[in-house]
Amino acid sequence: MSGIYLHEINMKRESKSFTDALYAVLTAAGLFEGPKYMLSGLSGMAFKFTVHEQLLPFSVTAYGQWGLEHGPAIDNLGLWTAFDAGRTRHPTFRFYQQDALRWIRESLDRGVGVIYWIPEFGVIRGYDDDDGVFYVQNGWSEDDEIVLYDNMGINFTPFWYVRVFAERVEVPLDQQVLESVRLAIHDWDTPFKTLPDKAIASGKLAYMFLAQGLESGQFDEGGAKYIIDSYKYSRLEIKQYLADVRTLWPELDQAYSFYAELAEAVSDIGLGQDGGISRAIERLRLAEKLEDLAVDQFRLLSAQYPDLKRSIVTRWSAHTAR
Repeated sequence: MSGIYLHEINMKRESKSFTDALYAVLTAAGLFEGPKYMLSGLSGMAFKFTVHEQLLPFSVTAYGQWGLEHGPAIDNLGLWTAFDAGRTRHPTFRFYQQDALRWIRESLDRGVGVIYWIPEFGVIRGYDDDDGVFYVQNGWSEDDEIVLYDNMGINFTPFWYVRVFAERVEVPLDQQVLESVRLAIHDWDTPFKTLPDKAIASGKLAYMFLAQGLESGQFDEGGAKYIIDSYKYSRLEIKQYLADVRTLWPELDQAYSFYAELAEAVSDIGLGQDGGISRAIERLRLAEKLEDLAVDQFRLLSAQYPDLKRSIVTRWSAHTAR
């Protein structure tokens, strides 16, 4: 083919950009059915919470090395996937870029969109060989961005990332849910995902970084708003997700109660209103306690069943940043 355009793909920015892109690609290809909050919950993406000490806006996507973070999330959905990524400064980047041009088009020819770091994450929904361009959705606008083949992967960040999908196997819902809460426990218990850099905190420690950043008065205002808005939306997703699956185990029902209280407590926090910062800090401290109690319920549930993925070295493994 000299080109293709997948009209049925419709990315809408609501959740984390990777989740939004993943949902758009999978639903259009018939690889996932259900609301976005179920995808966010089952993949564990909803539980990711990271904050830069200066509350910079990239905090929201700085939840770790994307290969290690996204791999287990997609694996839990039963999907075959492949990706390539790295730093554009590497001298071999052009070779990987040219290889990616081929398999991106192959995926689109099969009718499956491609996740692409714009930044943030978006979806490649089409290509045109005659013009040498990709059509990319960013989720904010109905209009496509045009990316030249020669510029694929090049952006104002030092990173590039492309991920494709194919077949799906059925994973029982209870297994997916159990693994999702184990992913949540891991995120909550891992304070730093981008070592040796300790300027970005994850999980429980992210609450402290957010509160301290707000208290300091020396923070990025746009970043703070984006972090808080993303955080509030993700906690609403968790509440909705647990509402749908809480009948599986009593521990999930109790965790749902904590997240429902949490979502209500933080629903109206903002920085622009009178006393906004002090009120936000107060609510965030309450939310941290509630989430800690919810994760304790996840621990009780997890302890009841063997955890084969963590009792052996999986193909995803874990390592520090290169």
